[in-house]
Amino acid sequence: MVEESAIKPMTDFVAMVRSHMFGIKNLFAMREVNNGILEGLNSQIQLAKKRARGFVNTENFKYMVYFVTGGLKLDYPHETL
Repeated sequence: MVEESAIKPMTDFVAMVRSHMFGIKNLFAMREVNNGILEGLNSQIQLAKKRARGFVNTENFKYMVYFVTGGLKLDYPHETL
């Protein structure tokens, strides 16, 4: 019906939906899959990149990324010896 109406914005929208139909179907078929974990990891790496300012080589940056994304628990002891 939209194509018969010849309303340019509507026909452009229908053409866009048709060109992305494969991805739209996959979105609904794979509902539980998302990239939230990857985005969180990327934000941690960007934080490491900011912290690594001034490092002379890329090895130190790599170590900073491992340190930030490693999930280490660095709890200090509450009692001293």
